[in-house]
Amino acid sequence: MTEDWHFYEPVNGHGLAHDPLNAIVAPRPIGWIGSRSRAGINNLAPYSFFNLFNYRPPLLGFASQGWKDSVANIADTKVFTWNLATVDLAEPMNASAAMVGPEVDEFTLSGLAMAEGRLVAAPRVAASPVSFECRLTQLIRLETKEGRELDQWLVLGEAVGIHIAGAMIDDGIYQTARARPILRGGGPADYFEITEAARFEMRRPG
Repeated sequence: MTEDWHFYEPVNGHGLAHDPLNAIVAPRPIGWIGSRSRAGINNLAPYSFFNLFNYRPPLLGFASQGWKDSVANIADTKVFTWNLATVDLAEPMNASAAMVGPEVDEFTLSGLAMAEGRLVAAPRVAASPVSFECRLTQLIRLETKEGRELDQWLVLGEAVGIHIAGAMIDDGIYQTARARPILRGGGPADYFEITEAARFEMRRPG
């Protein structure tokens, strides 16, 4: 039996109509990052290279292609917020992705109300059902296997304060699907929603 496989070496190109990488490693949680410049201008931007990396202390990170405003602000102030992107907030989240200058406040641009962090001087999305207040732990410039530096920046932070809307919790358990979080898929416009119907349970061995 002969199986049909598409194999490629990324250095030589993928040979397809669209790069499949971000459609394969998908869906991905969205790093909706709030920060503030030293001049006091708020910034809000979504990043699809994002995840949680440690429980205690809670460490999370996002990677930015290019030294964007979020990275510059966090490098200066050492603080930021992460905000859960949901179906109800999808349109303003998308609006906050606009390529605009550092003088533009994306909270204003996207029509979102801003809330102040309790423990860090960074803005968070007031309407998001979950927000993390974070302090920078590492800012890493990514490299190739040959050691060539990339214009890709990994920002890691420790969540020092976590806001959860009470409606998201039942009997002490956070209900993941209730907020209807959205995740980034492949292609230029694909997103996925987490729903209760998509949930299944499976215990680890032992």
